[in-house]
Amino acid sequence: MPHLTLEYSANLADAHSIGRLCDSLAQCLAAQREHGSDKNDSESGNESAKRVFPLGGIRVRALPCEQYCIADGNPDAAFLHANLKIAAGRSEATKRATDDALFALIKQHFATEFEQTGLALSLEINEFSEAGAWKHNNLHARLKTK
Repeated sequence: MPHLTLEYSANLADAHSIGRLCDSLAQCLAAQREHGSDKNDSESGNESAKRVFPLGGIRVRALPCEQYCIADGNPDAAFLHANLKIAAGRSEATKRATDDALFALIKQHFATEFEQTGLALSLEINEFSEAGAWKHNNLHARLKTK
């Protein structure tokens, strides 16, 4: 984990723009370092601070919504909702820093659209128990050589 799913109105952006956003968000997740337990390292941006999310677990996907109605039904209105699913156990400071970094990227990516049209951007985080998840993944082992 983490898995970040973007749902967006089909009128918001083209596939190339959304692809760039997915890449940026994946890089942002990979760059996250722990906050809270070792404040000196993590707040100073020290790369020796522990990675929050294993590289082999990062997934970012985008799902365009062809059918939608936003607010008053104006066809120019658009939305993007991001849902970050992570395993439980990270500090509140770490979750907050991750959410702040992701949401800042999303807002930056759509700054022009926000100025030009009605746009709703949102992000939520959901924690789940490992007891309720089944996984079969060889990416962690393959990425250990990097």
